[in-house]
Amino acid sequence: MVSPAIALAFLPFLLTLIIRYRYYFVLLYRAVLIRWVRDCLTGLSREERAFQYILTHATPGDAQSILDTFDQWCSKVEFISNIGPKKGKILDRLLQEHCPITVLELGTHCGYSTVRIARSLPIGARIYSVEMDERNAQVAEKIIRLAGFDEDMVELIVRPSDEVIPRLREDFGVERLDLVFMDHWKRCYLPDLHLLEGSGLLGEGSIILADNVIFPGAPNFLRHVRRSGLYEVRVHRATLEYIRGIRDGMAELTFLGIK
Repeated sequence: MVSPAIALAFLPFLLTLIIRYRYYFVLLYRAVLIRWVRDCLTGLSREERAFQYILTHATPGDAQSILDTFDQWCSKVEFISNIGPKKGKILDRLLQEHCPITVLELGTHCGYSTVRIARSLPIGARIYSVEMDERNAQVAEKIIRLAGFDEDMVELIVRPSDEVIPRLREDFGVERLDLVFMDHWKRCYLPDLHLLEGSGLLGEGSIILADNVIFPGAPNFLRHVRRSGLYEVRVHRATLEYIRGIRDGMAELTFLGIK
């Protein structure tokens, strides 16, 4: 049995640990524990619960209302790792500056970023949004259509990204990608970037925006883009969406062309 004296000796260390990592404990509580309890109680996935909330609180056909309601749910009800409103402004700025016509999104999840991208695109633009989880894709499609975007503007592809990228030209007639938004599994960032580099779909000036490169992090991806000489690289420092106190960042890459 541990003596009271030893327990007291470890108390300052324990308190320091809790204070230092308090935001990570909050993330664990909101992203894992609450989700597990509500999954058991409702029989619905977290993403399905988010859709129910949006359906009853947002204005159909109003993309901003959809996004605002999503942000409210993620901030006050349950945590979902969307790009969020703060980092979303970086994405908004890039869309306004570059006016992309063909966009590839890797990681649709619930459709938050899809809606955010679609509302800023010019007439005639098209998004190919890739999601490997069929259940999440079903939720995403409902949210995307609820926001007012049809299949002519947003094509949802339910397949793994490493199967989709090599066949974008053959299956979907894509000749060039103006903007790629990465927000799927971080371990897939570098392999998928290699596929994009070899596909011939990146042209000079193509933009790649990768979320969460600091937390959870994509160190191999960052190392490659900084050393390859293929990109102009800028990392936008930020905090994790809906959780203050956890440092994160987005990598903005401008493709310079194959040397």
